[in-house]
Amino acid sequence: MNYDVKDFKLAEKGALRIEWARNNMPVLAQVSQRFAKEKPLKGIKVSACLHVTTETAVLMEVLKTGGAQISLCASNPLSTQDDVAASLAKHLGICVFAIKGEDTKTYYKHINAVLKNRPDITMDDGADLVSTIHQRSPHEHNNIIGGTEETTTGVIRLRALAAAGKLRYPIVAVNDAQTKHFFDNRYGTGQSTIDGIIRATNKLLAGSNFVVCGYGWCGRGLAMRAKGMGAKVFVIEVDALKALEATMDGYEVMPIAQVAKIGDIFVTATGDINVIRKEHFIAMKDGAIVANTGHFNVEIDIGALAALSKKKKIIRDFVEEYTLKTGKKIYLLAEGRLINLASAEGHPASVMDMSFANQALSAEYINKNHKVLEREVYGVPEDIDKNIAVLKLKSMGISIDTLTKEQKKYLSSWEMGT
Repeated sequence: MNYDVKDFKLAEKGALRIEWARNNMPVLAQVSQRFAKEKPLKGIKVSACLHVTTETAVLMEVLKTGGAQISLCASNPLSTQDDVAASLAKHLGICVFAIKGEDTKTYYKHINAVLKNRPDITMDDGADLVSTIHQRSPHEHNNIIGGTEETTTGVIRLRALAAAGKLRYPIVAVNDAQTKHFFDNRYGTGQSTIDGIIRATNKLLAGSNFVVCGYGWCGRGLAMRAKGMGAKVFVIEVDALKALEATMDGYEVMPIAQVAKIGDIFVTATGDINVIRKEHFIAMKDGAIVANTGHFNVEIDIGALAALSKKKKIIRDFVEEYTLKTGKKIYLLAEGRLINLASAEGHPASVMDMSFANQALSAEYINKNHKVLEREVYGVPEDIDKNIAVLKLKSMGISIDTLTKEQKKYLSSWEMGT
């Protein structure tokens, strides 16, 4: 078996942590039971580029139970949990290529390693895997029947690829499933980002000026949780509708140039480049903290921060102190990478349960329907999305009502009014 992990001695600890996650992922457990009987992925090679966490490990188990042959690498250099990677390699026999803190060269070496598996299906988080494939000869991976994409940033990139007419195979945008972004992005990102910031800094959020850049589902969740911790929340937006929504949700909305002067903690969650730039660093007050919870660290212009500084040092784990030439200090968390996965553990297993159920069922859907799918980015089929919601409610012991025949008739007719 081929693999590249930090230390096999960590495998036993990883196995216990994976067990804890598995116990909190009842929807995937139900999917796994069916997969064990039906083997819907039998003979299918899956190359996955995902955050190598306990929750991802449970997904890998389910895919293998369904008959898939799997290779896995990390979708972010700082998101790997080394004990989990070791356990997957040792106990599950999965080809894992992931080490926390790997440099850019190693990161792409690992991506290339999983592609040696000659995948039938790709499973991506951020679209680096798909991007790498598309930079190669079209004949090199012409056996791929489809792929899935986990996050907003990746979906944006893949839609751009499809719009340019260059997408080589169909992709299911798992991120766009309602049981994914309504819950994972909002509740998962909201909680885990706050967790990562506090673990890295041990700062009190109550009474602080907390700046959220972007009011998509991740930004909504982050703003909600920061407010719940007692922070005064400011929202930065370029979309008028989202800005209006943030205002009506009770947050102060203003341009970043204005809030840069008063913010204590800044977090980017936009999926775009250089959201916090040179002029903003110059305006920030001494001791400002800057972090990112978007997929790539490009949301913060780290090069500009370095150019403004006369020195930097690591003052705490995942905290870099930049001393500007003016003497002012600015603190960058986790090298600008995903703070919730770098200094914390990422989303809770109970919310990733739905996200990864979408991944597993979308892989099954691709295998069954790839002959009729075009080279486009598709949403998760509605029946899969709704079924996951039903399974989640069932696992929580929650029952809901059903429409009567009379109600169904009323909703499907135009004749009946008041």
